[in-house]
Amino acid sequence: MSSEHIDHRPLKKPFAGYEATDTKRRQKWLEERLGIDYSETIYPEPEQLQGIIEYHAGFIPVPMAVASPLHIEGTYARGRFAVPLCTLEGALVMSMCRGMLATSMCGGIQTQYVRQELSRSPAFVFSSAKEAQEFIQWVSKNTQKLKEVAESTTRYGKLIRIDPYLVHRWAVLDMIYETGNAAGQNMVTIATEAACKYMVNHFPVTYLLESGFNSDKKPSSRNLLKGRGHSVVAHAKISRNVLKRVLQVSEKTAYLLHMVSLPLAHLAGSLGNHLHISNSLAAIYLATGQDIACVAENALGHTQLILSDSELEVYVTTPSLTVGTVGGGTRLPMQRKNLELLGCSEGEHASKKFAEIIAASALCLELSLLSAISSGTFSQAHEIYGRKKDE
Repeated sequence: MSSEHIDHRPLKKPFAGYEATDTKRRQKWLEERLGIDYSETIYPEPEQLQGIIEYHAGFIPVPMAVASPLHIEGTYARGRFAVPLCTLEGALVMSMCRGMLATSMCGGIQTQYVRQELSRSPAFVFSSAKEAQEFIQWVSKNTQKLKEVAESTTRYGKLIRIDPYLVHRWAVLDMIYETGNAAGQNMVTIATEAACKYMVNHFPVTYLLESGFNSDKKPSSRNLLKGRGHSVVAHAKISRNVLKRVLQVSEKTAYLLHMVSLPLAHLAGSLGNHLHISNSLAAIYLATGQDIACVAENALGHTQLILSDSELEVYVTTPSLTVGTVGGGTRLPMQRKNLELLGCSEGEHASKKFAEIIAASALCLELSLLSAISSGTFSQAHEIYGRKKDE
């Protein structure tokens, strides 16, 4: 890459405002425009923490910001959104806002909801491969009964299918569920345990409730292809004018980064191809009461750029978003308020809408970062926003 392709112009410093009056001004804007009052932090009572944490000893405040304007035209998420973020990484919020502004100026982000599939994969240990195969055949014939047993433990979970795998003398059953508005980790564990007990009544063998095959909270090729949770595709077209005015980059320079990073990511052994989907997920998960450890498996995805004469198309596919809008940390008061801000605190498809918002937000941050690296302003942004003045 020759130096003439990159314009190393000084980065203009937008106003961020770190005075108490700046925070109050933002809180006033959010209340007046969106009807959400953030002037007071509401801490949960100790009894509200049952099922969330043991040996509770106190709270550690984590700073929160709200990023906007996110414009989505999707399957379940439609309209403009302000997205709550909790992070300790300077430049992240400003960068996401920049991506949101650029996409909003170009008609917004199109999101396509694909599916929700969450699995638990028990393994049954037999004395021979023949016995394991006979067990798999029995499971195939009795799937409907196993479905009834598993679903008897939950109001919302549905056993979609059972994918069997024969490995040595082990029968592995990837039991795949829909979990409604819940992230569903506990739901599928309890449902699968009930089904396993039914199975060993007919085949008295040793089983392990979780074999590790479903890669719970671990990145894997399985989860990149099949996912654990919601799968969403996000897409935006950015005009040449907006690329230049807002992102300070040309479409050809941005595309050049993509062409370089794609083969090098594969050379390094990366799963998928993206810059930092994990940053968006972690910030939103913390703000909305999600299981933050799921970022390990959820930060898998693909970012792709398509170059044309006058615009740049951006695709981000997030195949594995293990998120929910009920249960767990989502019932804590501030996290609940943030789901209300997103319009995801209720409704039949609230978690699907939420997943689309997450995918669109990830696209905005991907777009802004790739523009910063391509334009030579990446380090400047962290000099300005990633450090305190006296550092």
